Amino acid sequence: MGRRNSRLYLALLILVVIAAGIYLTVGNPIYNKIPLGLDLRGGVHAVLEAEDTPQQPVTEEAMQKAVDIIRYRVDKLGVAEPIIQRQGSRRIIVELAGIDPQKAIDVIGRTALLEFVDDAGNVIVTGANLKKADAEIYNGKNLVTLELDEAGTKQFADATARLVGKPIHILLDKQVVQSPTVSEPIPNGKAQITGYATYEDARNISIILNSGALPVTLKMVENRSVSGTLGTDSIHRSLVAGVLGLAAVVLFMLGIYRVPGLVADFALGAYVLIVLGAMVAVHATLSLPGLAGIILSIGMAVDANVIIFERIKEEIRLGKGIRSAMEAGFKNAYRAILDSNVTTLIAAVVLFYLGTGPIRGFAVTLSIGILASMFTAITLTRIILVLMADVKLLTLASFVRRAPGGETR
Repeated sequence: MGRRNSRLYLALLILVVIAAGIYLTVGNPIYNKIPLGLDLRGGVHAVLEAEDTPQQPVTEEAMQKAVDIIRYRVDKLGVAEPIIQRQGSRRIIVELAGIDPQKAIDVIGRTALLEFVDDAGNVIVTGANLKKADAEIYNGKNLVTLELDEAGTKQFADATARLVGKPIHILLDKQVVQSPTVSEPIPNGKAQITGYATYEDARNISIILNSGALPVTLKMVENRSVSGTLGTDSIHRSLVAGVLGLAAVVLFMLGIYRVPGLVADFALGAYVLIVLGAMVAVHATLSLPGLAGIILSIGMAVDANVIIFERIKEEIRLGKGIRSAMEAGFKNAYRAILDSNVTTLIAAVVLFYLGTGPIRGFAVTLSIGILASMFTAITLTRIILVLMADVKLLTLASFVRRAPGGETR
């Protein structure tokens, strides 16, 4: 590679990274696109307790089904990194970030017993006959469309044929939602529930109906809002700690390794951008443990560069030239970097699969950080060092200093 081409590639690489950094931190801040966890953003913490009824005793199977139904409802709400877990034999803990507490409770704790009854109180069809429910906007009205199964379709057709001109009452959890008058028989098993103020209200009802009725009655024993004020203070303190730690690392690398240290610092800046971009891409939720994972992975990124630089210095002391010393240094350091990062990555994967909530957030950010640090240390740093060596911006003296007695160090 010619010196002129090396200068061009080096300049382009540096300009691209700097331009991307300015755009992603000033022009279109990428950190604003990362969803925050309950401890940073606030939300709702609820504890639900199952109660025995003559028709529905509390059993282990019923509790597990209740957890599955609540998890389905929460997933459909689009809440990032929820915590849904059992507490003892009868309680379920639900923690949701960034959602209106009352709206969340209305969705996750509702029994969802759907019934169509006539004036005499006779049940025509129930939620057990429901195939699916969808929220729609039709002619400016928010509504929920229902589709019944084969048995429900026949029962509903027979009922609407004999109830023309009379109301059918739609009950949800024994409360009348609507009492439409039958204008004509409905043979296709499709019905509509209207009267919702917003599309979001209709959507929440469709989520509840699609998940099915809870197998046990759940009573709210604790319901508290988690304020985002503590989260704001935590973010501020964490950012201050991160900036101070990053500044200390930058100064350390400059003081110990000078020009190579400057390259490592530049790669570290690219590393931060890669981590933030990856978190946005995989929709990772940032919590306090997640911040800790990022800060920890910054240390690992620098550690990889330290290993590489020390191996290069060892090769230089053996009398090799700058290019051959770098090639040998990266080759010898690769195994140590790979081993340490892979073992940490394995631990992060175990935490992700066995942990819950914030622990999983820590595992995700740590994993992303490990992969990004390996890329920046092994690939990006190497490319920059080679280009700098080609244009004589990096020499043997950049890595080793000669003591007064002639000994290199």
